Amino acid sequence: MYFRRVAPIHWCVLVVYALTSVKAGAEDPKPRPENTISVQLAEPVKPQTFSRPLKFFLVDVLDRSGNAQPMMVFKPRGGIFLDRTPSEITRAGLQTCLKSANMLAADRDSADFLLTVYLFNFGLSDSSGLDFFGKVEFAVTLKNSKTAKSQQITASGTSITGVAVRKKNIQKNVQEDIERAFSDALRNLLRGVVKLRDAVAALDVPADLPATPAQLAPSPPPLDD
Repeated sequence: MYFRRVAPIHWCVLVVYALTSVKAGAEDPKPRPENTISVQLAEPVKPQTFSRPLKFFLVDVLDRSGNAQPMMVFKPRGGIFLDRTPSEITRAGLQTCLKSANMLAADRDSADFLLTVYLFNFGLSDSSGLDFFGKVEFAVTLKNSKTAKSQQITASGTSITGVAVRKKNIQKNVQEDIERAFSDALRNLLRGVVKLRDAVAALDVPADLPATPAQLAPSPPPLDD
């Protein structure tokens, strides 16, 4: 009698353990060559021109998303992963855009302005379930290398792509969605009508000339590291 009462409990424990193990495996996909994508710009975003030739140096790109797995952009169906971190992709993309317009400084000493990027979103955001909603969002601290005055500007990009059934098509749609959102965010930063242009105009004063009242205004505190 004692054995008959315990045995069903024993089998229940085994079944629950097996189901838990399967669920845990499904919830923790791992990056593999077949589920990894490489996000690239289709073509560089050419920055707008300024009143004089300027050089920018990208100091750093800091991930402020709070995402414990920033390289995993899609969790179901075994997951979809980036081949590089969002910070590395953003750095490479921004440098490519600046270099295409001969605006990338070789080092910080030769730069007119220093850029520090704070990345808040890079990948997919919440959607209706009937599409993929790509979103890239970051803030940039622009600092005059001579006066040390700085301003913060923000940029974001979005893109929507329909869902797919086959895993191969899902990966293709996710990659294209993120690439368009990334390009849109860089365009918003580098070609925005007011953001970068006005920040440069406010800060672009030679160190040996007096600044205007607007340029003497205190800069906003930098984002916390």
